[in-house]
Amino acid sequence: MSEDGRLLAGRYRIGALIGRGGMSDVHVGTDSRLGRTVAIKLLKSTLAVDPAFRTRFRQEAQAAARMAHPTIVRVFDAGEETVTDDSGTETQIPFIVMEHVDGRLLKDIIREGPIDATESVRIIDGVLTALEYSHRAGVVHRDIKPGNIMITKSGQVKVMDFGIARAISDSSATVAQTTAILGTASYFSPEQAKGESVDARTDLYSTGVVLFEMLTGRTPFRGDTPVAVAYQHVSEIPVKPSSLNPKVSPALDIVVAHALTKDRFGRYQSAVEFRTDVETAGAGNVPVHRSVEEAGGGLFGSAPLVASGSELALKQLTEDQTMARTQRRPPVIWVWAGIVSVIVIVFAVVYWVYSLTPSDNLPDTTRAVPALIGQSYDTAQDTLIDLDLPATRAEEASADVPVDQVTRTEPPAGTLVNPSEVIKVFVSTGAQPVDVPDVTNRSIADAQAAITEAGLVPGSVTTENSPTIGADVVLRTDPEADTEEQVGQTVNFVVSSGQVTLPDLTGQSLSVATELLLGSDLGLSGVPQPDQGCAAEPNSPVTTQSLAPGDVPQGSVITLTYCAG
Repeated sequence: MSEDGRLLAGRYRIGALIGRGGMSDVHVGTDSRLGRTVAIKLLKSTLAVDPAFRTRFRQEAQAAARMAHPTIVRVFDAGEETVTDDSGTETQIPFIVMEHVDGRLLKDIIREGPIDATESVRIIDGVLTALEYSHRAGVVHRDIKPGNIMITKSGQVKVMDFGIARAISDSSATVAQTTAILGTASYFSPEQAKGESVDARTDLYSTGVVLFEMLTGRTPFRGDTPVAVAYQHVSEIPVKPSSLNPKVSPALDIVVAHALTKDRFGRYQSAVEFRTDVETAGAGNVPVHRSVEEAGGGLFGSAPLVASGSELALKQLTEDQTMARTQRRPPVIWVWAGIVSVIVIVFAVVYWVYSLTPSDNLPDTTRAVPALIGQSYDTAQDTLIDLDLPATRAEEASADVPVDQVTRTEPPAGTLVNPSEVIKVFVSTGAQPVDVPDVTNRSIADAQAAITEAGLVPGSVTTENSPTIGADVVLRTDPEADTEEQVGQTVNFVVSSGQVTLPDLTGQSLSVATELLLGSDLGLSGVPQPDQGCAAEPNSPVTTQSLAPGDVPQGSVITLTYCAG
């Protein structure tokens, strides 16, 4: 069934197909409410059969929508649409409405061959920047691969589909469905291949696979089945990228090898650490890897380390009874001096503790929401990121704030919030369009009140003669009724003066003058009055009229005098 042209959720107009994958079809679309171009991802209807998936899908889409970063494709909306096919069967179609990115998928670029090392470093730096932001927000992607990475026409890196893999894996989808959704096993981490729990380091392993593929044009492990590839991730060591592409430097070989370490405690522990080594290797220097203990254990604690040389010597001295001690016992005075020193230090510490002034003031880690009204969204987002406050975009009409500028925030400016609290930034879409109400045939006072109630501004009042509409009643408006205008637009009124313009009827025949007065343009009455003092003339021309030519009240009676002597 063709989706082109269909309206989704009463708001999103589906356009041409621009991408197709194992889990979904992607169409360009239009948000009819906001008038912007979006990308609409229609997931396979078979996924919606599982209620657990629908629940998890909504939750993960909401989590992804809260992430606002230049390297992450924004999620605007998500849900399910009930569709009836030609046979009358109803099916549920899960959908995601995303930011429309004008660019190419990284997988399409890789198909053209290996990517230059400098460009590969730049792209992977953008991917790691996105992962650093998402990991700090507590979101693990789980499906990093070239098919989820876009490169815009300006070269910017955009990572998409955050949270979707989690929605799949946490539902009761079958193995076949999961394989179709997450693609091949080429980018699985060893812990994913073994069915273990995953964390941020899983994304870093998959990023290492992407870096390997960009440098060489192929993935590190290939096989006839996904199971065969998954087995290699668990048990085999990948070859150096330079063995497939001699242009790859030894420094990048080291970075890739460290990223593809089987043990998650042995590979990079954070996106920051990975990106630092990538930048070092990209500059032509060899990264120096510290032990997990020296690095503070990263984000996930430390792993058992190999004993240093001094530790081995101490162990040998303790266990090897064949080694004779050559140093004599220390003098007794040294022992007592040491004891006294310890006692003095203990008393000094106790005295210092009791002399401290108690304080109830705890360090305040909160920060105030800055004033962002009038700024562009990008500027406001950068300001919030500097304060460790993620931003999410919302749009609303505003007659006071220009288009694409911030109108307000939630929480409002000046509110104290905790780090990482999401700030909702509202951006102006311009003044709200309204229809000019029809106020014709209403008194000017009522008309002005109706215009004000519609969000428009009453303007000037001019009068115009009318044979039928009473004085101070609206004849028309400018702009005209039922036209669409922005809130705050001025509406001018033309009202009836209650008068008509009487022409000069002298010289006209009595019959013609009477017809002119009774015509629709005047609506007046003519009363003939013969003048016996002058000789009658053919056609009885009017000699005088009781009211002078000009504006006269509606319905006036005009006496027409003619010669009848």
